[in-house]
Amino acid sequence: MKLILSTSNIMKGGRPSVIRQPPTQKSNVELINSLRSNFIASQQIDTPNGSTNGDANGSQTSRQDYKSWTSEQDGALYIPAIDFSQPGLSEERDQYDITVKLFYLPGIPVSRRCAHTREAIDLVLKELHVKSIDLLIVSFPGILFDADDDSEDEEASTNGEPDDFDSMVQTWRVLELLHEQGMIAQLGVAEFGSERLARFLPHTKVKPSVDQINLKDCCVVPKSLILYAKQEHIQLLTHNDCNDILPVGTTRELLGPTEHGSGILASAPEAEDGIQGDVEPQWVVKYTAVVKDRGVVENKGYFALADVGTCVKDRA
Repeated sequence: MKLILSTSNIMKGGRPSVIRQPPTQKSNVELINSLRSNFIASQQIDTPNGSTNGDANGSQTSRQDYKSWTSEQDGALYIPAIDFSQPGLSEERDQYDITVKLFYLPGIPVSRRCAHTREAIDLVLKELHVKSIDLLIVSFPGILFDADDDSEDEEASTNGEPDDFDSMVQTWRVLELLHEQGMIAQLGVAEFGSERLARFLPHTKVKPSVDQINLKDCCVVPKSLILYAKQEHIQLLTHNDCNDILPVGTTRELLGPTEHGSGILASAPEAEDGIQGDVEPQWVVKYTAVVKDRGVVENKGYFALADVGTCVKDRA
């Protein structure tokens, strides 16, 4: 069974924030905290006197059955339930720059990426009520950018996983098709040094217009990458994202029956209080809508997909 996790718009709690340099916190902290907060908020029950079943700190006195705050559509469980009829953006589409980053997670076969890419983009389009995005950056699993490895030994900087070049090219074909269909205006990659870019570009019809790299400890961008990117008209951007943004253990904790979990997964192998089976995160997508003339983030959020066993408590 598919589980679709969402943070909703994490900017709703306050004023849109002016774009600044990435914070020291890595984005998986933002992702996990935002998911957990959205789950807790969705579990609150309004009573006749207007109060909720939580205490002053937002803690719940008893856990609700997950059926009361999730929804099932087309074979997928939305956690929490989501209403795509709600307004997406407050102004006309051309007033925004919409950037999406799609994280392909470790251990997931490349054969699934075609469906995964379309699923992730479709969710963002439905959430924001738009027909296209301005930039899609893809993060392939295992690749780590290291300035010291930019030229001679770049293939080694893959976090213990093989640099599956063929799978990257195969995946890029899917992205190029979405570009041709007008769904994505520009494509980008993450963690590509000059050598990897030089290998990759000859296999593309639509070149990446952006290369997003993680600069550890604010190191200097290698000169070879600066020169090559300039030559190929590729914009270099920096980020502070985790490579493995949603590990299996973290996903289990988020969805599990413990105090810090949301009670989606069953509490025991024979229990009927949740979903039975092993959970396997598939992908994460981050989206940001920035108002162009004011440089503020109006809408930002995450979706994630996980697969789990099919033995589920009856929702009737």
